[in-house]
Amino acid sequence: MTVPKGTSRTVSVPRLRILWSFARPHKGALALALVLALVGSGMGLATPMVTKGVLDALGGSASLRGPLLALLFLLVVGSAVTYWQWTLIGALGERVVLRARESMVRRFLRATVTAVTRRPPGELVTRVTSDTVLLHQAATGAPVGLINAVVMLVGTLALMAVLDLVLLGTVAAAVLVVGVLFAVLMPEIATAQQRAQDHLGRLGGNLEGALRAIRTVKAGRAEDRTAERIVADARTSAEHGVRAVRREALAWTIALAGIQLAIILVLGVGAWRVAEGTLEVSGLIAFLLYAFGLMDPISELSQNVTALQSGIAAAERIRETDDLESETDDLESEADDDARVPVPARPAAPADDIPVLELRDVTAAYGPDAEPAVRGVGLAIPRRGHTAIVGPSGAGKTTLFSLVLRFLEPTGGELLLDGRPYREHTHDEIRARLAYVEQDTPVVPGTIRDNLLLARPDATDAELRRVLREVRLAEKIDALDEGLDTPLSGAVVSGGERQRIALARALLRTPDVLLLDEATAQLDGLTEAAVQECVRARAAGGAVVTIAHRLSTVIDADTIVVMEAGRVRARGSHAELLATDALYRELVEALRIAADPQSV
Repeated sequence: MTVPKGTSRTVSVPRLRILWSFARPHKGALALALVLALVGSGMGLATPMVTKGVLDALGGSASLRGPLLALLFLLVVGSAVTYWQWTLIGALGERVVLRARESMVRRFLRATVTAVTRRPPGELVTRVTSDTVLLHQAATGAPVGLINAVVMLVGTLALMAVLDLVLLGTVAAAVLVVGVLFAVLMPEIATAQQRAQDHLGRLGGNLEGALRAIRTVKAGRAEDRTAERIVADARTSAEHGVRAVRREALAWTIALAGIQLAIILVLGVGAWRVAEGTLEVSGLIAFLLYAFGLMDPISELSQNVTALQSGIAAAERIRETDDLESETDDLESEADDDARVPVPARPAAPADDIPVLELRDVTAAYGPDAEPAVRGVGLAIPRRGHTAIVGPSGAGKTTLFSLVLRFLEPTGGELLLDGRPYREHTHDEIRARLAYVEQDTPVVPGTIRDNLLLARPDATDAELRRVLREVRLAEKIDALDEGLDTPLSGAVVSGGERQRIALARALLRTPDVLLLDEATAQLDGLTEAAVQECVRARAAGGAVVTIAHRLSTVIDADTIVVMEAGRVRARGSHAELLATDALYRELVEALRIAADPQSV
């Protein structure tokens, strides 16, 4: 959320409600923490009065046992109460942060693909890591600290009034000046902190993108230029941070100077009143103890208001993630993830003449105002066989996969699975029947085993080795020191090996429909031949749908679908399309694929 220049970010009731939404589930623990804080503060306020009793006992030759025991009691019990309160607030803050992080992580992963990909991943990561830290104090310690500080301040002034009203007037003037000062400066401090946090989020997003493209950056000798663009946000964030620090420093300098001036005046006026006999020495000492301690509630007020403002800004950024559109199924229950079946049971297979997947006059776009990416597409995928989808860039090939996988909902027409409309299936039911290999073959955090077991966690080692042999990767994995338990990173495996791991993961599922987005793009000729053998074997018992940018991978497909400008232009075998479709011939000629499959 970007704050327009010149706009003050004040602590308003609607903004406080946003912050309170994070603390509400823990209101009982917060109430206990507040009681403990007030008890501890009450004991602190009692200490100067008991000290006065000690001094009075000395002057009157009375016993010191009672006052000293009282001071010892206040010290021991006050320390225990303070420890309990700090521990409770700290643990409560960690629970608030954990709940916020868990909620965001689940929301990000349940959101629609379109909603998540609209924002830089680094910015979303910043909200989970950096913004939630600001909630730790703001949603727990700050509300308790504010109430406690106000009570302490009022209590201190009240006890000062009991001791001497003249001296109280001197101190009250200093407190009033400090209060007005903070009221003027705090909104500016909040605005600067908010802007600093916004630019920090942008820095995270830009840095994440640059690190993903580190090879491209280095190959283009653009390290310094890229760093400069990223550091620009860091500099802007630092500028706003420095502006906030300067205002805080100004506020504190004047506050400390004001309190110190008040203490000097109390000493001067108090000494005069003692000399006049209108004030006891013990009363002056007790008053000075309260005056010295006056900075504690003022400091606590300032720190907690600052924390509250930073936390509100963070809470608003976190709550913005609630607007991410989530995948919802009317058929799904509201049960927790632990109660949901990971892979729905497969229904009885329908008749062979019913397509496993069918698109009927489907139109889809990536936004309400965007031009349709596909228009009026009709396509039937048989239960067995290899269907290839080809066409120039932007023809709508990947959009078809997004529709089939339900990453994207159609704006017109209908998709069917086993002859039943998609709307009668949940997302889980649809995706349990499909396996998908992306063109970029991203890997998930973890080991090679973790990646293979991603969609089928109950697979045995024997099944893992079978699919690795099918993609000719078993020997490579065996040669690694940790085998299947090797952490997966770009330094461990090449792009082609990552592609084969992704294909092995898909084959492990034994899906009804295998979706391949140019799954052999980074493979050498021998490995590609082995992978194509896997595809042919899979097509003999189920459906395989391939998006092809290299036509050599699909010339032996049972059906080739040619797309152009979001529409199905033609369909048929390789030989039929060569004879009947000019665009297909151009694609073949551009890639220098021979017309005779046997010569390829």
